[in-house]
Amino acid sequence: MPPSQNTATKHSAAPERSRAQRLDALERANQIRTQRAKLKKDLKAGRKSIHTLLLNPPDYVATAKVMDMLLAVPKYGRVKVNKLLGQCRISPSKTIGGLSERQRDELVALLRLRH
Repeated sequence: MPPSQNTATKHSAAPERSRAQRLDALERANQIRTQRAKLKKDLKAGRKSIHTLLLNPPDYVATAKVMDMLLAVPKYGRVKVNKLLGQCRISPSKTIGGLSERQRDELVALLRLRH
């Protein structure tokens, strides 16, 4: 390949979506945001358990960041959550669905010790 040729031109763009497909995706995204907002309120009010959420997460939470869900728990601020994640070797950008079994078990064990 000549050095003057741009490598970006080799990659194809994402396929075009129809208006109906875009609206459907937007509707699903809005439903997920609504469900997550309700879940965070339930965590804050103590109606839901963070342990249960981490061990058996519903589908709509799989792509949510672990840090965001932990911040919804009463008495857990940024400092405490960052310390917990560091102890479990979990990146702050890790999603709930992306946790390994070790990370999930270790995090739940530490949370149980603190409650």
